[in-house]
Amino acid sequence: MNFLAGAFRPPCNIRITFSDGKTRKKVSVKKENGQAAMLPLFHSQENIVGEVCIEPNQGKKIEHNGVKIELLGQIELYFDRGNFYDFTSLACRYTLKVTVSRNYVSNIVEYQDFWVQNYTPTPTINNSIKMEVGIEDCLHIEFEYNKSKYQLKDVIIGKIYFLLVRIKIKNMELEIRRRESTGSGPNTYVETETLAKFELMDGAPVRGESIPIRLFLSPYELTPTYRNINNKFSVKYYLNLVLVDEEDRRYFKQQEITVYRQQETS
Repeated sequence: MNFLAGAFRPPCNIRITFSDGKTRKKVSVKKENGQAAMLPLFHSQENIVGEVCIEPNQGKKIEHNGVKIELLGQIELYFDRGNFYDFTSLACRYTLKVTVSRNYVSNIVEYQDFWVQNYTPTPTINNSIKMEVGIEDCLHIEFEYNKSKYQLKDVIIGKIYFLLVRIKIKNMELEIRRRESTGSGPNTYVETETLAKFELMDGAPVRGESIPIRLFLSPYELTPTYRNINNKFSVKYYLNLVLVDEEDRRYFKQQEITVYRQQETS
């Protein structure tokens, strides 16, 4: 058994190292199996510098037609294309791929994943969101959020004004929803996840009442907004205002916001 195991071992080991691998910051990334992996962190304008070391295993001989190194950015879709209900997860992946090409036998391939963060400058225009919603002759409210674009650790500040209340409202909450869309055309799959539910009010409001909003984003695992990456992948965020009456009927109004990553100042 030991002989057979050794016979099918690859003739070499491929080791990928970054020149500043010992000092470079690492981030914990959850993999498909639920376990966390520590990956080196790069920013979008950085160079990737390092080396690939190909080490022959003892007693093995290496014959090859060349070594190819590729830098790949991939969108991985984990679902059966014919059965969209089997969708499980989606990930954006950056990896270095090293291929040792050989004649008559399979190539030897090694991957090194890494993580990339893209920073967005502070928006020069960041308008507030103001809207009026309601049900004719029953409910009329006006809500306002202080801005429409938020960095990952920002705070959502706003107010809810009750202009007309003729239904018995039991409570009100604000939800943060993330909507991921994958694929294109008729093969587009959309998944919506509620990341947070924040209670704004418990009890019936009266006309003229104002309810403040202060929701911190830092406790939630947000990513930046992505719009139509490679015509296959989008991530959007929505603030969903939900009112529930005493008969458990739900009234809601949804508003899209933009989430971005701003470079931290040292």
